[in-house]
Amino acid sequence: MKLAVVGGGSTYTPELIDGFARLRDTLPVEELVLIDPAADRLELIGGLARRIFARQGHPGTITTTSDLDAGVADADAVLLQLRVGGQAARDRDETWPLECGCVGQETTGAGGLAKALRTVPVVLDIAERVRRTNPDAWIIDFTNPVGIVTRALLQAGHKAVGLCNVAIGFQRRFARMLDVTPGEVHLDHVGLNHLTWELGVRLGGPDGEDLLPKLLAEHGGAIAEDLRMPRELVDRLGVVPSYYLRYFYAHDEVVRELGTKPSRAAEVAAMEQELLALYGDPALDEKPALLGKRGGAFYSEAAVDLAASLLGGGGSAVQVVNTYNKGTLPFLPDDAVIEVQARVDGTGATPLAVPRLDPLYAGLIANVTAYEDLALDAALRGGRDRVFKALLSHPLIGQYEYAEGLTDRLIAHNREHLAWA
Repeated sequence: MKLAVVGGGSTYTPELIDGFARLRDTLPVEELVLIDPAADRLELIGGLARRIFARQGHPGTITTTSDLDAGVADADAVLLQLRVGGQAARDRDETWPLECGCVGQETTGAGGLAKALRTVPVVLDIAERVRRTNPDAWIIDFTNPVGIVTRALLQAGHKAVGLCNVAIGFQRRFARMLDVTPGEVHLDHVGLNHLTWELGVRLGGPDGEDLLPKLLAEHGGAIAEDLRMPRELVDRLGVVPSYYLRYFYAHDEVVRELGTKPSRAAEVAAMEQELLALYGDPALDEKPALLGKRGGAFYSEAAVDLAASLLGGGGSAVQVVNTYNKGTLPFLPDDAVIEVQARVDGTGATPLAVPRLDPLYAGLIANVTAYEDLALDAALRGGRDRVFKALLSHPLIGQYEYAEGLTDRLIAHNREHLAWA
């Protein structure tokens, strides 16, 4: 089995390598190719990756290349984890929206649109080159904004599934609280990428007993603290929102906070320099503790599980993924991309039925889906007017004066990545 990682020079990559090494019985990788145009970073991370495999006795080979076509040739699956424009572009995404009084974040709001506009054309070009080289390869997208990018891939006819680590993070947290193994916890996880709610926490599968009321009664304070939301709000909702919902439920509070401290991108950029220095140590043969602060917790487990199921290995039959709606949420088009539990096998992902959604959640999902429609149109066809309409439609923006100012700033800060600009 051959896997290729596009964006293999990411500082995330050792987390992924560690998962491949530990879970080799689930996903028996024989050849792993790390692909990245940044040759200096790639060699550092490739060396550490080989040492991690060697330490854990993994027999697979790891190679590195900046040649995309050669790297993906004959791959059974290609994992995408790229960041167009790097941390510098992320820093801008998190900064200029604040000038208009709107949240600055890399996947939500105006910054998220900027990332989509930079990313979708690049991902589609990569996917087309994968298809020319190996039309049977699965594409696993971990590149944000995952929902929009996955929809672009699926609409172009690619064999693609989107992946996020929010659900697996909740699964692991709830398992610790319940003192059970993570595999025993099934989430009623519903929504869009970075716009989800845990409507139930069940033991043993979709039909198991719902222990969410017990969790909220016994651990509601800790859950609310992790989300940085008031305990009273979580109790009134009776569900657990993703921490990304804080951008919606406490938008102005978040904007004030973000205006008083360095961007998350600046923090991550400094952390990456420390990580790269560690990766260059020839004695290091495991992922360093600092990597846990970088983000992407449990990323490797989720990626291994999904790849194993798609490739006929030992992955879980049911997983939270991003895929076509196919009638699962009746108020959305079939070709909307949603994030829910799905049955995953060699044919792809089929969403499981979900509980009827309260209008409080369904309304916001429908609104953000409409925004994603317009965002994808802007990413595919370009043009100032399409960017403006996408921004105007977003529930965190919604006023024409804000949308005008944000449109000008988005184009000015991303002109080098927008062919039409």
